[in-house]
Amino acid sequence: MSLSVDPVSPLLAVSKVAKSYGGVAALRSADLIVSSGQCHALLGANGAGKSTLVKVLTGIVARDSGDIFICGRQGTPSGPVEAYSWGLAPVFQDPALVPDLTVRQNLKLTGASLPGVREQLNSLGLATVDVEDRVEDIPLPTLRMIDLARALSYNPKLLILDEITAALPSDWADLVFGAIEKLKASGSSVLFISHRLKEVIDHCDMCTILRDGRAADSFVPTDGGQDRIVAAMLGETRADDGVEPHQPSVAPDRSTTPSIEVNGMTLGQQLVDVSFSAYAGEVLGVVALEGQGQDVLFDMLAGERKPDSGTLVVNGIRLNASHPADAVGRGVVLVPADRVVALLPQRSIQENVALALHRQVRQWGFFRAAAERARVAPAITRLAIDARVTQTQQLSGGNQQKVTIAKWLAAGFSTLLLFDPTRGIDVGTKLQIYDLVRDTAKGGATVIMYTSELREVALVCDRVIVLYQGRVIAELESGVGETVLLEAMHGLVGADAGGAQ
Repeated sequence: MSLSVDPVSPLLAVSKVAKSYGGVAALRSADLIVSSGQCHALLGANGAGKSTLVKVLTGIVARDSGDIFICGRQGTPSGPVEAYSWGLAPVFQDPALVPDLTVRQNLKLTGASLPGVREQLNSLGLATVDVEDRVEDIPLPTLRMIDLARALSYNPKLLILDEITAALPSDWADLVFGAIEKLKASGSSVLFISHRLKEVIDHCDMCTILRDGRAADSFVPTDGGQDRIVAAMLGETRADDGVEPHQPSVAPDRSTTPSIEVNGMTLGQQLVDVSFSAYAGEVLGVVALEGQGQDVLFDMLAGERKPDSGTLVVNGIRLNASHPADAVGRGVVLVPADRVVALLPQRSIQENVALALHRQVRQWGFFRAAAERARVAPAITRLAIDARVTQTQQLSGGNQQKVTIAKWLAAGFSTLLLFDPTRGIDVGTKLQIYDLVRDTAKGGATVIMYTSELREVALVCDRVIVLYQGRVIAELESGVGETVLLEAMHGLVGADAGGAQ
């Protein structure tokens, strides 16, 4: 889709903007027009390019090509602070506040007017916020509203709200929409990013859907509603790449003891009363829109965080982990989304894969190089890792990801947690990881895998659970199709949800 851009009349005009990170195209040819006095929704599935476009508009990253006009000026600001002088005020998904400083100190850092922010907090019904409180001691919903008040204090012509309502109770979300209406009445506009389609339909004048880094459609949300939005997100069925959907194995015997059993796991509002089980020999998929609690869930399963309430049972015995080592000791291991944090980038492949073999200090003794090589070499061979480099940081992203998996293959496990393991890697490496996941389950292990690519559910998973606003709202068969999954991810679970429970 290509939009005709008039650089004078819209508050925001984006034409054919592209941005790549290495060989991965985050934006291919994005178009967007936001007119004066309008609340315009920017929508798209995970990885569609929404966050990248916001970073380009606010000057956090530089575009590779394309034209942008913001409030009558061509180009982009040098960063979020300069954006204020352009008439652009962003409220990012993660509060742009330094946690160990007070609210007052944070406002001073960005040059915001304390009286102006106080005035906006008062208008939002939050006069009791104490600006002397440290940010780390303030609940997330309050931080989101403080960030909004800071943005509003600049009297922006264009306000960018990135998933602001995701962390807010309904009454505070209503305050946000009230502020949006005031801005619109003054001739200003809002670029509104949300995964809550009802909010978009109820409060937005226009919406643009990004798909694969391009504008797939732009229309009035009430014209076609959620069905048209979902269809634009998915697009036409992708061409067959020769990969057959996975045929789920025989359903596990649910009379046996689960490998993993989660009961009522809760952490604030990020994860609420989550319960599910996973069995030996199966791959349990987890899907969710960004920020729905999936990262918190995997952190808890891996012992990184402790829940407020609820239990985790591993092979019939409760696990009270206070450190990831406790989970690893019980055979529960995590391959995180950010492979960099799981690697020693300046060390060799051999050393990185061997890391997990030496995780317990009390087992250290004479170094047995031959024994280590005997454990490490099969894992490197199994994943076809390019071992010609001297440092792991010299590997491609796909090979680095294979190293993070290989270290656990060498060390052994009973449950493998994979958080978006194929993000940002090439198709060939993806196929290798798919094969590994299935072989791991066939070998008797349990795999719990979050993926942001819905197609992977059909390729590797036996079952899938859907998280929405921190809750498990559906358990589905892996073959239900992307449309049903996407609808469930947006909270659109009903009688026709194709197996929702």
